Amino acid sequence: MSITVNLYYTGTSGNARKFAEEMTSSGVVQAIREEKGNLKYEYFFPMDDSETVLLIDSWENQEAIDEHHKTPMMQKIIELREKYDLHMKIERYRSGDDIPDRDKSFIRK
Repeated sequence: MSITVNLYYTGTSGNARKFAEEMTSSGVVQAIREEKGNLKYEYFFPMDDSETVLLIDSWENQEAIDEHHKTPMMQKIIELREKYDLHMKIERYRSGDDIPDRDKSFIRK
């Protein structure tokens, strides 16, 4: 059962976007994507909130997340969050919920 965590980083003066840009340009994002158990690590920018960045972070299981939290990249992430004075809101989801048939008709493939 995979786990997806949505992290909303919010700051001021464009700092959330700067954080995501530095995470990417420094190679941290690519290194995380290459970690065992990582399924997705992508940033998105809400159209109606220029001071927030959404990170969608998916892992195979809790053990993969726990191992990720032990890596040197976590310290770099913490340092960059502090550098850009970001605050966070987190949502966590587990896979395994099938889409009900009544909802499938609304999905265009």
